[in-house]
Amino acid sequence: MSTASQTRTRSEAVFSAAQRLMPGGVNSPARAFGAVGGTPLVFERGEGAWLYDVDGNRYLDYISSWGPMILGHRHPRVVEALHRQVDRGLTYGAPTEAENELAELIIDAVPSVEKVRLVNSGTEATMSAIRLARGYTGRDVIVKFAGNYHGHVDSLLVAAGSSAATLGVPNSPGVTAGTTKDTLVLSYNDAPGLEAAFAEHGPRIAGVIFEPVVGNMGCVVPSEAFLTALRKLTTKHGALLIADEVMTGFRVAYGGAQALYGFEPDLTTLGKVVGGGLPIGAYGGKAEIMDHVLPAGKVFQAGTLSGNPLATAAGIATLRTLRDEPPYEQLEHLSARLAQGLDDAATEHSILHTIARVGSMMTLFFHSEPVTDWNIASRCNTKAYSRFFWGLIDRGVYFPCSQYEALFVSAAHTEQDIDATLAAAREALAAKAP
Repeated sequence: MSTASQTRTRSEAVFSAAQRLMPGGVNSPARAFGAVGGTPLVFERGEGAWLYDVDGNRYLDYISSWGPMILGHRHPRVVEALHRQVDRGLTYGAPTEAENELAELIIDAVPSVEKVRLVNSGTEATMSAIRLARGYTGRDVIVKFAGNYHGHVDSLLVAAGSSAATLGVPNSPGVTAGTTKDTLVLSYNDAPGLEAAFAEHGPRIAGVIFEPVVGNMGCVVPSEAFLTALRKLTTKHGALLIADEVMTGFRVAYGGAQALYGFEPDLTTLGKVVGGGLPIGAYGGKAEIMDHVLPAGKVFQAGTLSGNPLATAAGIATLRTLRDEPPYEQLEHLSARLAQGLDDAATEHSILHTIARVGSMMTLFFHSEPVTDWNIASRCNTKAYSRFFWGLIDRGVYFPCSQYEALFVSAAHTEQDIDATLAAAREALAAKAP
């Protein structure tokens, strides 16, 4: 493991150069360390549960490329599948059998999906799903929840979580009032508030989009009453329920959060794990709804590289492995051990905290009460989290660079890795106790 005595001078030099080349030196704001300060680490390779930076330091990785590396880095089956496809070509802009196979794997696994359309990212998936909801219902209003992040879609970049929350820009310049006038923002886990919104706006609401387990204001768990109200009210008022499972799909369970919690949305958005580490997204749902998408229907959506051979190869290898050799029992065991150990360590040092976890997703919140919505999450002690983050970095453990991001355990982690992580956490909390 890395220690505090090891340097990160090359990372600093690379990032300095990047700032002259790219806005803020990054290609996605979550990488900028804006929430924790300091210079981002620059990585050159990953192997199993480990990441290696350009200075030669190695870190136990709990980011998993923000979720998709559920099998760990460079899983042999995924690497082999990519090598085979590279030998055949990179992209054709035409149909392939692999598109069918990946679609079939998704449809077989996700309870509510009868037909699926592959796209290039989670943002494209959510953008397309809300367009479809509006086109299908003939209505305008989309309901979303504060702290839920659904990609950088103009109409959804309102009270968003993730990097928007981290950087304090929940309403981005360039997003016009006209674009967001048909977006209604409510509080997560507030069933009465949702009922009131439908009572006032029901005939105008095309759909409700939500994260069934939030990962972008930290890991926030839905209440049973909230899930019940979502399904009951959308059905009653003729609106579509859109489950954004870009993060949770194939992560919290093979069939996603909807399989874990036993609810059935009308549309589901997917990404992350579905591409096995390569850029891809998908949206799907009932055939009768999906058949409104061009060319079967009139709702436009297209993408030259959608379902490209490399992403589908990696996705197929990943989903086959998750299906045939499911790691979920082991992930649950390791994640529960990590959560309990973090809880014990924070309690030992009298640090105000709470932990939320669903399967291999979790967050250690520096806050005294359970986090159920953005209003509570926004009151976390982010300075304490920043000190904890850097204490872990100095000890060779890579946690999310924001209080408002979930961490992920992968199938490549071992009991020994969890033990090492908890030892590092106890030292970091002892040294940096707020």
